[in-house]
Amino acid sequence: MSIDVATAGAASAAGARATDHEVVVIGAGVAGLYQIKRLMDLGVDAVVLEGDGDLGGTWYKNRYPGSRFDSESYTYGYSWSRELLDEWHWVERFSPQPETLRYLNFVADKFSLRERIRFNCFVDAMTFDEEGAFWRLRLRDGSEVTTRFVLTAVGVLSVPTYPRIEGMDSFQGPAFHTFDWPAEPLELAGKRVAVIGTGATAIQAIPEIAKQAAQLVVFQRRPNWAAPLNNSPISDEEMADIRRRYDEIFDRCSRTAAGFEHDADRRGFYNVSREERMELWDRLYDGPGFGIWLQNFLEIFLDEQANAEFSEYIADRIRRRVNDPVLAEKLIPKDHGFGIQRVPLETNYFEAYNRDNVTLVDLNETPIECITPTGIRTSDGEREFDIIVYATGFDAFTGAFDRMDITGVGGRKLRDKWADGPQTYLGLLVSGFPNLIMLAGPQIAATNFPRAIEPAVDWATELLQFMWQHGHRRFDAQESAEREWLVDVARSYELVLSGRAQSWITGYNSNLAGHEYGKTRYNVYQGGAPRYLARIKQAADEGYAGVAFS
Repeated sequence: MSIDVATAGAASAAGARATDHEVVVIGAGVAGLYQIKRLMDLGVDAVVLEGDGDLGGTWYKNRYPGSRFDSESYTYGYSWSRELLDEWHWVERFSPQPETLRYLNFVADKFSLRERIRFNCFVDAMTFDEEGAFWRLRLRDGSEVTTRFVLTAVGVLSVPTYPRIEGMDSFQGPAFHTFDWPAEPLELAGKRVAVIGTGATAIQAIPEIAKQAAQLVVFQRRPNWAAPLNNSPISDEEMADIRRRYDEIFDRCSRTAAGFEHDADRRGFYNVSREERMELWDRLYDGPGFGIWLQNFLEIFLDEQANAEFSEYIADRIRRRVNDPVLAEKLIPKDHGFGIQRVPLETNYFEAYNRDNVTLVDLNETPIECITPTGIRTSDGEREFDIIVYATGFDAFTGAFDRMDITGVGGRKLRDKWADGPQTYLGLLVSGFPNLIMLAGPQIAATNFPRAIEPAVDWATELLQFMWQHGHRRFDAQESAEREWLVDVARSYELVLSGRAQSWITGYNSNLAGHEYGKTRYNVYQGGAPRYLARIKQAADEGYAGVAFS
């Protein structure tokens, strides 16, 4: 089949300018590795361009203390190789970053994927050549690569955002975003450390930094709900049982709304007594992973009264864990309910504030005025620090595309088209940008990441095979299909309380102009993974309905 595909690819380009490659994949993270594996199996002339010095994507960059999965490890790993499933032993229920990176390198080496990856090849710009129906990619080193098709695997949270604080460049010590935690060992012992932000990465990092630093000061603007991760080792016996059940595990993930093993309690919130609800919540809170969120009653996602009762339960659990009652209240969100935003999972996060070396600064009471050469000045004075850590979030979903200068048909820029929010067809294609497929781009289903990646890669690969088999040179999403999908995505926000949240799901980021609260950007499809997967399968089964070929 490899000869047939290669021949078909050459035939489709007959009369057109020859390109360096038939397919370029941008990014060597979880999505990019699987995509190049599929293309290698087909014998396609394909290459991965990776901007970093090695593979791994998210798990290469995020080296901060405490970085790990919040998905059960065995539901996060690849499902496409039985041999891989049988060989790899996950050592913890929620894998830490070093082990996850080791896993991805194991996959790359096992399937000889490195030979198709070019490292330190950051794509600065892409321009579609309309006459030749191919893409020109300009790399940061000034070189150019041409390709018939581009598949982006650039990550959902791969562009960090920094706060807009005066004097940030003046600080004389190490200062960095959690995403850019230094690769070389960073000595925290005896140091005065500031962490700005209390989002998901901060919630993982703060307890670990607190164990080492002489002094840790956390600057909080908005508290976040969080629940215990309850991590544990995976024994040989348990791993053997997981291997026996892999088919069952992945099948269950494919049938749940969020792509995890956890499925909602469908007894009905109001059909059981408060005592029964409390019994369920106690069991889930003390259990591992997202059970407290995803095995809960459906009504907590849909009904404000049900959500308020459950949020008060979580607030009470937080109060039990923090010694200072006044401090506990500062750590409990008052502007949204539990589960309305994606829930960070933590290990001893709230207990960290019981330590004598940890201080919380509420920025609503004492805002930051500026960064100084020696520390941080707030309205009540200056504190001196040796290290400043910015845990201030990401330009989610669209940021990785915006930092590339992507030019489509008629000279239109993708960042201009998406200025008010992403517009896609099925989260995979963008009208006016032919021969471009996004793997895990904006407006895919909100789900356990790899469980969305694998179907996206398979869909993309099969679309390319369809192109080659039919001798097509160009595909493009139809504008009408793109508009209809945007309507479907917007409607999915109306169904759930999270559709009104101040979160990266709705495009809110106080550190980015144009991402203010109240200006919704429809970043994900919230109708559930099974419905989304059925929708993209339907489009493929109908000969890629909504896609124009030429």
